[in-house]
Amino acid sequence: MSCDLPFGSWLSAMQAALRGEADAEVPCGDCTACCTSSQFVPIGPDETDTLAHIPAELLFPAPRLSKGHVLLGYDERGHCPMLVDGRCSIYEHRPRTCRTYDCRIFTATGLDVDAEAEEKFDIAVRAGQWQFSFPTDDDRRRHAAVRAAVRSLHAPSITELAVRAVESHEDFLT
Repeated sequence: MSCDLPFGSWLSAMQAALRGEADAEVPCGDCTACCTSSQFVPIGPDETDTLAHIPAELLFPAPRLSKGHVLLGYDERGHCPMLVDGRCSIYEHRPRTCRTYDCRIFTATGLDVDAEAEEKFDIAVRAGQWQFSFPTDDDRRRHAAVRAAVRSLHAPSITELAVRAVESHEDFLT
């Protein structure tokens, strides 16, 4: 599987999504790996529309975050409770985290999802299927900068490290 977008186009769109200017446009098809991988979904107090569409009993306070920040957990199978019949039951009202999630970020940054962890296996497989094109020198420079950022930054999780690398890659352009 390959991305139809050149790396630079994907990177610009991903940065816009992370800034909250647009949703990530991920060609998921029938893939629900991110929804079935035992992931907690953080939801901010400003996400009132999202919060209005999730039953309160599915939310709990987010540790180490200020009051009002909550997490949406997962069921006994590791599935998001909003995933119903293989589809997001609140798609138009989904959390910001879901709107910006793009498994291609792991391919872009060269970071491997822990495929050994059973609950992340499907994400690792899906991320491993993506390939980017690099039609311009700028695409190649930005890709190298993202990879340099990964080597220089630290984060508590692989996902956060990937996000930080994309957000700060311009500091690593040569």
